[in-house]
Amino acid sequence: MTARVEQALDAYQRLEIETGVAAASPQKLVVMLYEGAAKAIYNAKAAVARKDVGARGASISRAIAIIDEGLRPALDLEAGGDIAANLMALYEYIVNRLLYANLKGDEPSLDEAASLLVELKGAWEALERQGRQAQLERSQADEPAQRPALSYGRV
Repeated sequence: MTARVEQALDAYQRLEIETGVAAASPQKLVVMLYEGAAKAIYNAKAAVARKDVGARGASISRAIAIIDEGLRPALDLEAGGDIAANLMALYEYIVNRLLYANLKGDEPSLDEAASLLVELKGAWEALERQGRQAQLERSQADEPAQRPALSYGRV
């Protein structure tokens, strides 16, 4: 693949992500963060297999940044109560597993972190589907009743 084609593909991917973010619900944004973190971990795992320490570190740093700068700040510890506190602790655990994986080149730690993120992503996807369904039902309830068809019989 030529450098020009790669640049075009990268530009298209950035545009697709930016468009998705602009139109996304809050739940979808969280799902997108999970997807980004999991992708970074899969890239780190590939780097471990290639014995590319630099790429491993960069990918793990990206996953940690997504967790620290995207997922953690999205938690409302007051409104979220125990669920938010448990998620915060889980994010801390995932980051610790990622740091260990980076230090030791440990694939099982990467697998564990990815597995946890994918499981959380599934839960958020379910919440997003429920939100879309509820919004659809509300919009259908707000639509005015359809007028009866006109009959051409007696008036």
